[in-house]
Amino acid sequence: MGGLNHHLGMSAPGFDTTIRSAGNLSKVFTRLKQMPDSHPVPASVPTVTLPAVIDVTGPMLAALTAALGVERAIIATDEQIGHVWSNLPRLLSRIPAEHRGETLARMCVAVAAGLLDSAVNYAWNAAIVELRAKVRRFGLTVVPQVINKPFDEEALLDLRDADLLQLCLELNLISEHGYFLLDQCRDVRNNFSAAHPSVGALDEDEFINFLNRVGRHALSNEHNPRGVDMQAFIGAVKAARFNPGQLETWRTRIEGTFDAQRERLFGTLHGIYCDPASGEEARLNALGICRAFAATMTPKAKSTLVDRHQDYRAKGDEPRHKASQQFFERLGLIGLLGDAEVHVLITSAAKNLLSVHNSFNNFYNEPPFAARLAGLAAQYRVPESAQYEFVEAVITCAIGNTYGVSRAAMPSYWAMIRSFSPAEIRIMLEVPDERSIASNRIRHSQKCREGFKELVRMLDPASVPTPARTAYDKWTAD
Repeated sequence: MGGLNHHLGMSAPGFDTTIRSAGNLSKVFTRLKQMPDSHPVPASVPTVTLPAVIDVTGPMLAALTAALGVERAIIATDEQIGHVWSNLPRLLSRIPAEHRGETLARMCVAVAAGLLDSAVNYAWNAAIVELRAKVRRFGLTVVPQVINKPFDEEALLDLRDADLLQLCLELNLISEHGYFLLDQCRDVRNNFSAAHPSVGALDEDEFINFLNRVGRHALSNEHNPRGVDMQAFIGAVKAARFNPGQLETWRTRIEGTFDAQRERLFGTLHGIYCDPASGEEARLNALGICRAFAATMTPKAKSTLVDRHQDYRAKGDEPRHKASQQFFERLGLIGLLGDAEVHVLITSAAKNLLSVHNSFNNFYNEPPFAARLAGLAAQYRVPESAQYEFVEAVITCAIGNTYGVSRAAMPSYWAMIRSFSPAEIRIMLEVPDERSIASNRIRHSQKCREGFKELVRMLDPASVPTPARTAYDKWTAD
């Protein structure tokens, strides 16, 4: 429905309702009654105290209906009013004080007068006002970026109730459970309240259930994520390198938004990082933000990133594909790319390490290359197809040459060797018998031979496979 004039009783032509018959509505009420009331009043919240009214309203209602010549049964009985009135303090106490305003006061007056159909309308009006406020707190300037169409205050006020509920669900302002129950309440309000000609009358229990759902999911739910202004965020990412304060500010804002927008932001940051036209500061900003969430990314967010990566690969966009591989590597997420891509990353890193090792000044140049290979191996198991090149590179560099080893790179080598799988241990113990640079050094250099022995002794005997046990015993013998 549109503005509050609709909620106060004016009908809207063409309004869609999903429940058309009293029979269907009775099923809704049955389901509402069966659903548990699991929203107790916190002990620290004072209970609302209402004055006794039945002694005043009972005789007044009887006299009024008699004066008009109508039956007393056209409005709630004294017993029904008393039952609802006795439950109102508990229900109202669950609603934060700032939401217990004029509209809910009018609802209480309607209950006291036995007009439960009017009370339903007042309660629903309070819910709609609060849901609109939630959308405003989320950010009217951000909503268009989420729904991909213009949106402002006027559009908010013109939204039908059904569309407002759908928008709140999309913005994560209400849960799917809350959406389901509030949508049921919307049907009840449209068919059983004073807002439209009613198809029936609510009893006291149905009204209590209605108010419970509205209060619980529209008025008592204080979770209100704030949307991130995408344009301002992208502008900040591309403007200059974030200082720690800026990084923390944006991290907090992204953490405070809802999952769908957060996933969209991760995809945008991945695109910025992979764009060859992006400056290095923008790429580092994008990486820094994503790194803060790498450990907590949802499966859907990870799936979105992998889909973008595979799109670059399918289109043959090599610059973006390479940058995307680096993005996943730096976030510690290369395992998401599958064995084929991990194979390429591992073997390329191994070849680069060997190239540096066999070049001039290798003792000083090896450490970063060794650290990168160790980082890749730590993120994901080395695919079987890459194990030989991986092990050969690590052992060749770890035993060094006749001049010694790169001491700064040794911690990386030790970490990788200690983490060797049984298959990688078997390959390592076969190295001396292969035709390779490493085997040649082991056979002809005492220093390299002793170095290899020390590396073998670092292996856990329990991990040595049976086919390699003889070689292991040979190299560990005193």
